[in-house]
Amino acid sequence: MSVDKTSANVDKTSQPGGDAPVVNPEAAAAAVTAVDPRLLVREQGLLGYWTEFKRKMKAGELGSLPVILGLAIICIIFQVLNSEFLSAQNISNITVTMVGTGMISVGIVFVLLLGEIDLSVGSVSGAASALAAVLTVNQGWPEWVAVLVAIAAGALIGSLHGFFFAVLGAPAFAVTLAGLLFWLGFMLKVLGEDGTINLDSDGLIGKLTTYTFTDLAAAYGLAAVVVVLFFVSSFLGNRRREAAGVPSRPLSDTVLRTVLLAVVSFAAAYMYNQYKGLPLATVIFLAFLVGTDFLLRRTSYGRKIFALGGSVEASRRAGINVTAVRISVFAISGGFAAIGGLFLASKIASANQSAGTGDLLMNAIAAAVIGGTSLFGGRGRTWNALLGVLVIVSIQYGLQLESIAEPVKYMITAAVLLTTVVIDSVTRKTQKTAGRA
Repeated sequence: MSVDKTSANVDKTSQPGGDAPVVNPEAAAAAVTAVDPRLLVREQGLLGYWTEFKRKMKAGELGSLPVILGLAIICIIFQVLNSEFLSAQNISNITVTMVGTGMISVGIVFVLLLGEIDLSVGSVSGAASALAAVLTVNQGWPEWVAVLVAIAAGALIGSLHGFFFAVLGAPAFAVTLAGLLFWLGFMLKVLGEDGTINLDSDGLIGKLTTYTFTDLAAAYGLAAVVVVLFFVSSFLGNRRREAAGVPSRPLSDTVLRTVLLAVVSFAAAYMYNQYKGLPLATVIFLAFLVGTDFLLRRTSYGRKIFALGGSVEASRRAGINVTAVRISVFAISGGFAAIGGLFLASKIASANQSAGTGDLLMNAIAAAVIGGTSLFGGRGRTWNALLGVLVIVSIQYGLQLESIAEPVKYMITAAVLLTTVVIDSVTRKTQKTAGRA
């Protein structure tokens, strides 16, 4: 057994308040704790963020900037063409219509973060809505029970897909493609010969997209609660960072962010109150976005998903249960597909043979990608689903106001999707060149 002879050169002078000897007092005195320069941005305030913004642009880290600019351009163009586009009624209709596809897209974001794809979500959404309709209308079950069963069924279907992919090693593309066909057939079988089951428009499912909080205080109250919670959570988070000696945002930064959020929130509340009021569907969608964003960014489970998207082998060596995480992600995708299917059924007050078909699958995937979620995995947020579906539905409503033919809608949406994918590919190459990918 060898002995470290350098121990003889240890300076016996102890640090103040402690007994541990210092090996090299001069070097220790001159040492500076290394801090990630990106964290220092928080302490530099607006100047730091501007410097960081320029660095990101040069490195190709565009984030959600392209889709936000694109959404602004879409609104300007359609508003110039038709003054009704930014009316309270049209915006309210857009934010309600987007919820069904948006919910499905949220689940797609989870799968894309792994660098995989789920082609079954359209059929799963249709199967879930058909199951809920049969249990409620034909079997007489309470609607809330049927809703829970439908969502659980969607999650179970997703878990089954995840099992074939994660445990048996079948490609996710092939597994979910088979699921697309199988659950479409299941939906048609469940609906029976009539092919349509009408839902009670005053029931639980029917009110998902028709109920609005007509009291003016509801929209303004929700806006106030959102702003207060944001400020309190940001303030307390900064205090915890300061106590831990980690760089934190200055108070002026937090106040500015809160003011900007307040402007957007109260403007939205004012807009909703100019029409019918605050839609229940929009509130539910925002609640799911906040919850899933917290899950991805603030929990160990979310970090595991991002880790898998970066490198499966590295995640496995780090002790992550790759199989369990993969199955759970597909379960989440199936669950959100079922939720989206219920909102889509609510929109037409029925479950029919066209549910989950048409351009639904492509729109759900396109919304996640257009919003900024990378097809290559490891980068994205559930808020991307909101931005992406806003772009798609805004284009659809804008073209509808101008009485543009359906084929043109498909071509424009395809062009937007292709542009987004090209931007994603180019930015990844730029990041590699800059040594940040």
